[in-house]
Amino acid sequence: MAVRPGARSRDPAGPPGPEPVTVTVARGVAAGREDDFARWSDELTALATRFPGFLGAGMLRPSRVGDPWHVIFRFDSAEHLSAWESSPERAEWLAEGEHLVESTAVQRVSGLETWFSLPGRTAPAPPKWKMFLVSATVFYLLNLTLSLLYGWTLDGWPLPVHIVLISVPVTAIATWLVMPRVARLLARWLYAPASGAPGSD
Repeated sequence: MAVRPGARSRDPAGPPGPEPVTVTVARGVAAGREDDFARWSDELTALATRFPGFLGAGMLRPSRVGDPWHVIFRFDSAEHLSAWESSPERAEWLAEGEHLVESTAVQRVSGLETWFSLPGRTAPAPPKWKMFLVSATVFYLLNLTLSLLYGWTLDGWPLPVHIVLISVPVTAIATWLVMPRVARLLARWLYAPASGAPGSD
């Protein structure tokens, strides 16, 4: 799945802001119109990149003819997502592609769930203790790796700058490279039926 990252980031040393929101849209495509749909979807994504708060997008093509196509959008807040979803530009382009789409289903996740959203999966999010354990491990290892690679060169720099130069790359790497792969790799364990584990909900 090709992902188009946005260019926005937030200083993690500052006060907490709104939680990012990820939207997965599953669309059933009219038979024989797959190529037209792919071009139309790419244009829709290009429109989204012009809106404030856009963080990235991607499209997952189905492995079998007739299965839905999954398009993923990520915005830095529900407010910015709402601005995109209610925009006249989006409405106009959706109308342009109405003849290409036979069905549409939408799923939204935010907070920790965002890291573990998998295209095509409609089951509830994994237990919070599992999401916390995986996220904490990934971020610890990434922080450790970057600190060993170049963190020592930042000794003597102002603390806020030091934190930004480590944590912003860590967040970017986790968001677009590591967490999607870890979520797929551990999917069987993450979504296993609860068996009395502490803190599962």
